[in-house]
Amino acid sequence: MAQRNKYDIDERLESPFSLKHLRRSFFYIRRHWRKMSAAFLASAASSILALSIPMMVARALDYSVPNRDVRELAILAALSAAAILASIFLNRLRAKYMTEVGQDIIYEIRSELFTHMQALPFSYYDNRPHGKILVRVVQYVNSVSNMLSNGIIDFILEIVNIVFIAVFMLATSVRLSLVVLAGLPILFLVFFSIKPAQRRAWQSVSNKNSNLNAYAAESINGMRITQIFTREAKNEEIFERLAMDARRAHFRAGLIANLGGPAVDNISQLIFSFLYLVGVMWTAPAVSFGVIFAMGNYSWRFWQPINRLAAIYNDFMNTIAYLERIFETMDEPVLIEDARDAYVLPQISGEVVFDNVTFGYDEHTRVLDGLSFKIEPGMSVALVGPTGAGKTTIVNLLSRFYDAQDGRILIDGHDISKVTLESLRGQMGIMLQDSFIFSGTVAENIRYGRLDAKQEELENASGVVHADEFIEKMEERYETEIKENGGRLSQGQKQLLAFARTVIADPRILILDEATSSIDTKTEKYVQEGISHLLNGRTSFIIAHRLSTVRECDMIMYIKDGGITECGSHDELMAKRGDYYNMYTAQLLDL
Repeated sequence: MAQRNKYDIDERLESPFSLKHLRRSFFYIRRHWRKMSAAFLASAASSILALSIPMMVARALDYSVPNRDVRELAILAALSAAAILASIFLNRLRAKYMTEVGQDIIYEIRSELFTHMQALPFSYYDNRPHGKILVRVVQYVNSVSNMLSNGIIDFILEIVNIVFIAVFMLATSVRLSLVVLAGLPILFLVFFSIKPAQRRAWQSVSNKNSNLNAYAAESINGMRITQIFTREAKNEEIFERLAMDARRAHFRAGLIANLGGPAVDNISQLIFSFLYLVGVMWTAPAVSFGVIFAMGNYSWRFWQPINRLAAIYNDFMNTIAYLERIFETMDEPVLIEDARDAYVLPQISGEVVFDNVTFGYDEHTRVLDGLSFKIEPGMSVALVGPTGAGKTTIVNLLSRFYDAQDGRILIDGHDISKVTLESLRGQMGIMLQDSFIFSGTVAENIRYGRLDAKQEELENASGVVHADEFIEKMEERYETEIKENGGRLSQGQKQLLAFARTVIADPRILILDEATSSIDTKTEKYVQEGISHLLNGRTSFIIAHRLSTVRECDMIMYIKDGGITECGSHDELMAKRGDYYNMYTAQLLDL
């Protein structure tokens, strides 16, 4: 895997873009083929109507005006006006359809991308700055949607326009048409020569914008720390460097992209001039003024769609860089998912068995090596030991955030790898050291894991952990709006809300991972009372470095060197005078 976990390191694709990716993008287009077909037909009809006008003007110049045929002039003028009005109406119809299609494609890609991202493992988010992920869901999807809707239609339409214009030109003058077509080989040579450099340039733009977005997101999240340590000047220096990198990359891509437009303009102007020379001086007999006027108009119209194709090509090369990132995210493997024959885990009592479980976060190290233990329903179990010993890994495996590499994990005799994730995690409650609080009301945060909870249940859950004491003092109580990640709430208040959220979920297995390590003494007292309520009748796993908080647990397991070195109650382990005794007494001495 490419290095991605820093804002100043460019992302490298695991595989280059291929036509397979482009064909894959057509999946979203096919869903809207009716509207896109209607838009295409409207555009084609509009083009045909517009192309008929120069022929009517040529007729007027060569026949109606010299013959003073006022009636024919009036008819031609009326037909031209009708063609213009009909063309405007058809273009508006096309714009309506393509706006709808473009927004539908944005919605579908973004929804599919977000749904997939929710199933990705923790490791995916650990290895990438969140800003680099966010830019794919928002900016990149916006960029590709226009290309997949209007871009495809415009590409096909411009090709058809070129064919239509060629037909009208040939019908007007074959010899002058050959003059107009003579510039195409030169143009193709220009475009194919700059294609590789153009793709690399837009990939660089994508990388630099992603880096800038990642640093901006990280800086916003850490703004308080920035101001505390007065790092503003240094951060501005870093931001300006990243912004300058993005500016240079875009400037270089723009230079390469703009080679196409001037090439089309220069070739078209040369052809336009040569057309008049051939028509007036080198054609025998000389063509009429009406034919020269019409051919000049058609020549201008012929190179217009080619110029637009050059712009579409530039957009396409830019879009490719974004499509690569989007599809790369969609192709990230979902490491933890339901087995094909997964079944719903029935209501559990809480017996937990680890049967010779082995696990490592990479192929070189093992965190757990043949771990085995059995926990009876309703028992409270403390996991203690040095940092990095595997305590959190045990509860992550039990929750199936990772899968064991060897061995089995059983709950009430059910292998957790064979039950659905929803039925497994739906019966578990997990409290972390830093519980995330979402933007929304107090009630919405408490009800997050159980949307059907009634107001009375919210209040009861808050009362159990004493969260009601500060909620009642808020301006709108349970309907008070909370900003992202807690806003004005203290760390203790956020933790109490998280506990209330866990209480109302009524889990059968409870996991507390350093849930009281970052709160004040008064709040800890409230939390401990809430924990006592939660532990009643539930199997629980408590990870704590402060051993004074786990003395009353039914069982304490000391985790070290990939396994359990000691197991028993507090009194039993103190009597052994082993690892637990040494850690406990060392903490007492530090007080």
